[in-house]
Amino acid sequence: MSSSARRAKGPIILPLLLISSGVLLLLNNFLIVQNFNLAHLLPLTLVVIGGQILLRGDWLPGSDFRTFGITRGSVESALLEIDAGEIDVSLQALQGRSQERLIAGQYAANARPELLVSGTHAQLRLDRARTPWLSFADWELGLTSGLPWELVISTSTGIVNLDLTNLVIRKTAVYTGVGDIRLIAPQELFETIELRSTLGNIHIAAAADTHTKITVQGGRLLNTHVNMARYNETAPGIYETTPLDSTLPSITIHVAGGAGDIYLT
Repeated sequence: MSSSARRAKGPIILPLLLISSGVLLLLNNFLIVQNFNLAHLLPLTLVVIGGQILLRGDWLPGSDFRTFGITRGSVESALLEIDAGEIDVSLQALQGRSQERLIAGQYAANARPELLVSGTHAQLRLDRARTPWLSFADWELGLTSGLPWELVISTSTGIVNLDLTNLVIRKTAVYTGVGDIRLIAPQELFETIELRSTLGNIHIAAAADTHTKITVQGGRLLNTHVNMARYNETAPGIYETTPLDSTLPSITIHVAGGAGDIYLT
């Protein structure tokens, strides 16, 4: 992970609100603005906090993080379970010599992955419940590409960014409440990828040189936007990348949502 990736991404809207309030109070003190009442800004404060939650999945700066790395050793397969709550999660393949590690990255305070190894199989878990409730640092993780991974990720208001390029995936399940899911599909998948968001948007980019089949299920409040230069709708709600070449690696993705937008690119 680069130093810039580790840097906390504090919100811009909250400082702007404080600065604006201070300016208005100064103007009121100098009688330039008459009868100003700070309580009048309370509705704006609620709007700003709501906007912060929608944009980032949290309302406080994400500065309280730690870095970590776990050596791969004799591990030949792994399960990663993440229960992130309000925290944003980003995941991608490790690069270069860091491949000697099983997993590395940054996490919120007290949420270092629990590791359980049985034979050559590793089980890792990150749990939001283990962190202080004001710890909103994003979780940014890199995984070794030298073994098959099973991923189970859930958030309530957090955003999930998965770049599975160069990773070998056994299967993946991602569930969010009002957070978005952004997926770059893998080039090698043994079983299926399942994505489900109650109110968030879902973005899927199919990997090149694969036969990717995406099944979309949802109600009237779920809208699907498809790059028809990349996909054919072979049946209602079923989209397959073109050309329909059965010799290419097969990737199967199931998508479901309550309300929001699905983008297939």
